[in-house]
Amino acid sequence: MKFEDFSLSKETMKSVSEIGFEEPTPIQVTAIPLILGGHDIVGQAQTGTGKTAAFGIPIVEKCKKGLKPFAIVLEPTRELAVQVAQEIHKIGKYKKISVLPVYGGTSIERQIKILKQGVNVVVGTPGRVIDHINRKTLSLSEVNIVVLDEADEMLDMGFIEDIETILKTIPAERQNLLFSATIPQPIMNIARRYMRSPEKIRVHTKDVVIPKIKQIFYEVREGDKINALSRLIDVEEPQLAIVFCHTKRDVDEVSMKLGQMGYNAGALHGDFTQARRDEVMHKFKTGMLDILVATDVAARGLDIKDVTHVINYSIPQNPDNYVHRVGRTGRAGKSGMAITLVTPREYKHLRSIEKTAKTIIDRKKLPSHADVIKAREKNVVREISEIIKGTKHVGYILAVKELSDTYGVSDIAAAALYAAYGEVREKPVEEPRETSGSVRLFMTIGRKDMIKAADIIKSITSEAHIPFSKIGKIDVFDKFTFVEIPQEFSDRVIRSVNDIMMKGRRVRVQQARAKTV
Repeated sequence: MKFEDFSLSKETMKSVSEIGFEEPTPIQVTAIPLILGGHDIVGQAQTGTGKTAAFGIPIVEKCKKGLKPFAIVLEPTRELAVQVAQEIHKIGKYKKISVLPVYGGTSIERQIKILKQGVNVVVGTPGRVIDHINRKTLSLSEVNIVVLDEADEMLDMGFIEDIETILKTIPAERQNLLFSATIPQPIMNIARRYMRSPEKIRVHTKDVVIPKIKQIFYEVREGDKINALSRLIDVEEPQLAIVFCHTKRDVDEVSMKLGQMGYNAGALHGDFTQARRDEVMHKFKTGMLDILVATDVAARGLDIKDVTHVINYSIPQNPDNYVHRVGRTGRAGKSGMAITLVTPREYKHLRSIEKTAKTIIDRKKLPSHADVIKAREKNVVREISEIIKGTKHVGYILAVKELSDTYGVSDIAAAALYAAYGEVREKPVEEPRETSGSVRLFMTIGRKDMIKAADIIKSITSEAHIPFSKIGKIDVFDKFTFVEIPQEFSDRVIRSVNDIMMKGRRVRVQQARAKTV
């Protein structure tokens, strides 16, 4: 099923497309038509199943604009209130639906000011909503839709009496939507008292996870995910890995950042033409790409037997998706690994996936910076061993003998490794700032052109006649390279190296743009 099948307005369809949703989740497939049809709903669904859009899309579609709220959504915490308000705002962007989160711990005067101007949807915590009702700064007399979200959490936090107080201030002729991970008796009591023959919805999981797949999760903050992903790739060294994201926008962003960090990654989502999809899949199957970043929809039908790792960059929206994602590895009787990145907020949802999918997902500590360095050193040792076994190094033996008159063998070997691999440190997601007295130069050549740090050093020393010791950090990425040079030599390097041929390609050199603070 597609979002087009719901007969949504062109404004809402534009918002849904812009957000990056590819197709409705199971809860959305069932709930959206029922809510659009005016039914009351009791939905048993966990965080991450797409339930916010399941009620947010119908609210936006049915919303009648006025000074008083058309809909109110009750949430257990301020964080959830803000998060849900933001998502409804995105969905209602082109219908110009105004949404206000109201919660305690912040200025009530600002909320009062916005409420006086008129708001279409209020998303709030029960305590602050009652505060506004008592102050007469919030009238719910024109509310058509009430949503009780995360109802079991509100029960656990002692909000049931507050919820009933709020419901009594809203006209009886309204639509009631209740969503909860579990449906304990007090929640059922509310449903019986305040809802009219509600339709019951539940997300089911039919499959069992393949036993040969090792399943682990790492708890990380949302802003730390890309660095966590980088560390895991370095330590795990997957032969072929699929990284799953929720939306097309996430896929593009994660793929781009991995590329900037020097990984051989490609993207795959629903906006790709069949020709582009075939090209990406060919590269992945033949090992030209090590990492495929994809949405659930784009990865459907993939049967690649050598996928060693599945990484859930975004936690699956439901247990079915988890089972399908994990099934991409461990094919043909081989073992595989499934890694899930989980924010603290998603911990309960992960445990729900475990229970429903009848599996155990072990928690592990994220690899440290030292672990990453150790893994890279191990990789270097393996590559050097292969060079020696293949006798590809013999042309440099005389040079080593000459150097050994002055330096020890360890220093010579370590310097050679530095020239080949650069400094051993964690890969940056963003461009590092220049150090004092130095300038960072941008070069339009990178790993895809078979360039290594040693090639960059050789070009600069031979063309600009700068001592090797004066060249600072070199970061070789997929399509470009950054080189740190003392400020006094920067003009000389740009003049000498700009426009030269390297590895059969003409290279442009310029001063890198400084990062703004």
